[in-house]
Amino acid sequence: MTICPTVLFDIKESILIDTGMPGSAPGILELIQRAGIRQRLSTILLTHQDIDHIGGLPTFKADIPGLLVYAHEKDQAVINGKQPMVKVQLERLAGLLATLPKKTQSDFKAAFVKPTSANVNRIKVDGETLPFAGGIKMIHTPGHTPGHVCFYHLPSKTLVAGDAMVIENGELKGPVEALTPDLRTALQSLKKFKMYDIENVICYHGGRLRGNIRERIAALTDRI
Repeated sequence: MTICPTVLFDIKESILIDTGMPGSAPGILELIQRAGIRQRLSTILLTHQDIDHIGGLPTFKADIPGLLVYAHEKDQAVINGKQPMVKVQLERLAGLLATLPKKTQSDFKAAFVKPTSANVNRIKVDGETLPFAGGIKMIHTPGHTPGHVCFYHLPSKTLVAGDAMVIENGELKGPVEALTPDLRTALQSLKKFKMYDIENVICYHGGRLRGNIRERIAALTDRI
């Protein structure tokens, strides 16, 4: 499964959006280095609670003191290990962890199974502009999960869409129905994008798409 975490940065710091599966952190950090981004990683923004988005978080937290971690309050309890993940059964989780190095297993369990501290230390509010990389607007887009959010980077007019949409063979599509418990709400959430001047979209599954983005999103929402 190919995933597309996103890094935004300015002259002082870098911000990572989503952290991949458990064990993904070293690979993500290597890619950041290869991209020539040397700014200190200060902040992680989480689009939602799914394991392929939060799984790498424990390693980042363990390796980077003072890391800020933002999430929406409606997914906060899951990300803090106070409630079980909605879409990952315990048997599947145990099987996945068994394939990982012992240190990764231990970090994951300490964060999500028997947490001793909160993973999320900042709460995002719908419509809030976060003061990073020239301004990042948070858009609450529930449906895929209750606390799913997208991020609009104001300077580049880029929407980081998480799992609110996917890109398949160059086509922008709505959320994956089989993985979206409240599909109706998720599709309604897409209408929020109409108020933004979006020139680029980055989907966690599918990557980056440019060209006629507003028209492509309108084509999805006009059928709702």
